[in-house]
Amino acid sequence: MRKTYKYKGQHQKNTLRLGNLLDDMHQIHVHIMRLQKRYYRRYKKNISAYTMNRHITKLKKRTKPHWTDLPSQVIQDVVLRMGKAYDAFFRNIKDRKEGKTAKKIGRPKIKPHHKYNSMTFTQAGYKFEGNRIKINCIDTWFSFHKHREITGLNARMAFSMIKTITLKRDRCGDYWVCFSCDNVDTPKSFAKTGESAGFDFGLTTFLTTSNGNKIVSPQFLKKSLNKLRTLNKSVSRKVKGSGNWYRAIRALLRQYRKIARQRLDWQWKLATDLCRRFDTLCFETLNIDGMKRLWGRKVSDLACYQFIQVLAFKCAKHDKTFLKIGQWTTTTKPCSNCGHTNDKLTLSDRHWTCPTCKTEHDRDINAAINIKQAGLAA
Repeated sequence: MRKTYKYKGQHQKNTLRLGNLLDDMHQIHVHIMRLQKRYYRRYKKNISAYTMNRHITKLKKRTKPHWTDLPSQVIQDVVLRMGKAYDAFFRNIKDRKEGKTAKKIGRPKIKPHHKYNSMTFTQAGYKFEGNRIKINCIDTWFSFHKHREITGLNARMAFSMIKTITLKRDRCGDYWVCFSCDNVDTPKSFAKTGESAGFDFGLTTFLTTSNGNKIVSPQFLKKSLNKLRTLNKSVSRKVKGSGNWYRAIRALLRQYRKIARQRLDWQWKLATDLCRRFDTLCFETLNIDGMKRLWGRKVSDLACYQFIQVLAFKCAKHDKTFLKIGQWTTTTKPCSNCGHTNDKLTLSDRHWTCPTCKTEHDRDINAAINIKQAGLAA
């Protein structure tokens, strides 16, 4: 099993050198993106990763001698990222022509300076001891808060288990060390319960289960709106580019980060609870972009797509079955008892009675039962 361990870097004077290293990587990113764009405009072809790496090697000997001091594997990773982005772009064009998807992926663009925030080491260029990591090209040790041990890691197997090390800088200016490891021991799965359930997303109620339970989201963004307004006012009163302006921006970004962490923590705990209770979980496929156009900020605060990703990971980890039904499967209007379709049902009707079998329905519970039936049938 592959797993990533994330640790926060300690604040120290030489942390600035990591920022300078990221700035150098951004220069390489800008160069290869512009070169790829010119080459495609002229020859209607893409430059392969092998050719691009050879080109960078020549530049080190001619016009860019300062790139020689940069870690070569990190530079290769920059080229690899560009190649993956273009592959995804052209694959999306092909899939849209064949009707496999309607989602559009834009052409890769040059990242602005403040958004280029990570670099990845694969097999060399670093040393790792305890809670310290050394970047060889700048000959500097950096400490991080090692709040937990890497599972199954020992001195003899350390470098065979760690596949990549990624250094990240977030918008608040903090640095993080991410270890991606292979052969991590799989935790013991939750006991089988034999239960299955369908789940219906909603705006008032975050999740409605087919057995009648309703789960309400805390809506952390809504609760923090007054704090965000105060921080935004503080930013607007500062002179842009001044020291106080940067401090106000950092305070605002830290508040947004806190909201995101609260939401993610709640979703992880909810996903764990659902995996303990059910063996099969059935969900619907949502049109998130369309929902955002209608209800805006509230949809972003609920973060349904993020929860689906968290739950899918949890189900795979604990050997549970995660099912998704199609986006166009009707779940709200059909009666879950007899199958009669109520075409007169509107969004304001929260309860209704089936005219055929006279069953009284709660709108959300009825939809959750239909989702369960459609998922299990598939």
